[in-house]
Amino acid sequence: MRRPVRMRVNGEAHDLFVDTRQTLLEALRDGLHLTGTKEGCGNGNCGACTVRMDGRAVNSCLVLALEAEGHEVSTIEGVAQDGQLHPLQRAFIDYGGLECGFCTPGIIMSAEALLDANSKPSEAEVRAAIAGNLCRCTGYDKIVRAIMAAAQP
Repeated sequence: MRRPVRMRVNGEAHDLFVDTRQTLLEALRDGLHLTGTKEGCGNGNCGACTVRMDGRAVNSCLVLALEAEGHEVSTIEGVAQDGQLHPLQRAFIDYGGLECGFCTPGIIMSAEALLDANSKPSEAEVRAAIAGNLCRCTGYDKIVRAIMAAAQP
């Protein structure tokens, strides 16, 4: 069964017609062609699909597209503004906080949610905020350093 859903994604209104079982992840990737959000595990364990819904980091593979009705969704494609990288994106490059890059969009979305709520987090707070984001390539130290650097004025 298909139903209409209206949501704002990266500041723009979108009307979609989705299957009632379709996840937000599927709606973003297949319906809106926003492929920066990745599917890793499909069951909420890896964080690769993390987006922000009304400012809060969520696993888009666990949210039905219909649940996004009337909400503001932010994806990695909306992080850079006016052609300029977000400080988090710049810090990930400067501090080598990525290797293969598959997990990076989800980690950046989790980190952005943290920094919006707490502009000066401790290392422990950074590690807790990204605890739901798995990275198979790094030891997380460079990722944490990049997030801590982005938090500095």
